[in-house]
Amino acid sequence: MEAVILILTLLFVAFLALGVYAGVKTVRAAKRGVDRTITQARRSVEDTALRAKSYGQPGVPGELAQLRLTLRTSMRATQEALNAGAAEDASLSESLGLFQRLSAHGRELDNELKRLEREPDRATVATLLPGLKERTERITHSADSLRWAARDRARQFADDDLAALNAQIDLESGALRHWTTEEPAAQADTAGHSWSGPADEETPPSLTPPDPRLRTGYPWQKSAKPETTN
Repeated sequence: MEAVILILTLLFVAFLALGVYAGVKTVRAAKRGVDRTITQARRSVEDTALRAKSYGQPGVPGELAQLRLTLRTSMRATQEALNAGAAEDASLSESLGLFQRLSAHGRELDNELKRLEREPDRATVATLLPGLKERTERITHSADSLRWAARDRARQFADDDLAALNAQIDLESGALRHWTTEEPAAQADTAGHSWSGPADEETPPSLTPPDPRLRTGYPWQKSAKPETTN
């Protein structure tokens, strides 16, 4: 009896621990979902603000906002493309490593541009714009190169797979149409066959025995006399 109670207690504790573990996992998953939603919402608000500044504020503030918007758009698009491609193509792991290193430079530039947006000395910031534009172009150029290379690779794989599939379908279609080559041969085999037999073939003897009376002369029949010669 004590052993049964001990087993039931252990089972209860195990189920309780499993329930707590499942609950913790659910809470963490929900928290990650909430954090992801908040991050995306904050990013959308910031991008909208940058877009408004780039179009609505002339001069240095608008140029800084445009640089940040260009940088963030390029980096985000490349990150999404590489993450999506790496799920199906393991060879993109090296590209992801390079992009992570590039992202460090991108974050550094974005933070610097963000600080300069609050800088009151617009004249000094204006002298820095050419160098900031060059850095932005170099980073976005590298990001765009990685993104388009990944897309070209995926497109090439898709084209190769489609070509192989088309070849297999052509072979299968040919196999399904085999009667188009066998039918003439079958017609040639049956063309010489005749159910009535060859024209010069002797007619087989009748299975009905001949009437002996037809071969025996009757007494009232006169036999033909041989012709005499004078």
